[in-house]
Amino acid sequence: MPAPRLRLTERQFHEIVAHCFDGMPDEACGLLAGPVDRSGEPVGGVTAVYPCTNADASARTYTVDSRDHIRALRDAESRGEDLVGVFHSHTHSEPYPSETDVRSAVEPAWFYAIVSFKRGEPILAAYRLCDGRIDEVPIEIGR
Repeated sequence: MPAPRLRLTERQFHEIVAHCFDGMPDEACGLLAGPVDRSGEPVGGVTAVYPCTNADASARTYTVDSRDHIRALRDAESRGEDLVGVFHSHTHSEPYPSETDVRSAVEPAWFYAIVSFKRGEPILAAYRLCDGRIDEVPIEIGR
């Protein structure tokens, strides 16, 4: 079964990009919430964006702050949803998962979105990362 599309509103897209821009020169990160099906697979729609602190405070790596992670998880669960993904920025490289990104991906059902500023204008790409495999996921940005 093909992976669902990552669906964001324009407002969510701008919120993600703004948070990533504000985090420079370090990588910025955050979490995404949305509905999941009975098997726990995200259905693709994002209902909440949670900008988080990069606990690494690094231009090369990110770790979502544990307090931010708990806050986001509790909020999503209070609405009958779940965390369905994480986003982070690449300040000087393409929007493609690094070896570190692939190694640290622990949720195979999640979307892994990357905002790149390498070419000036932000570029967003999304992936599913499972067992070292990198599968690009289409992104829809709507109203």
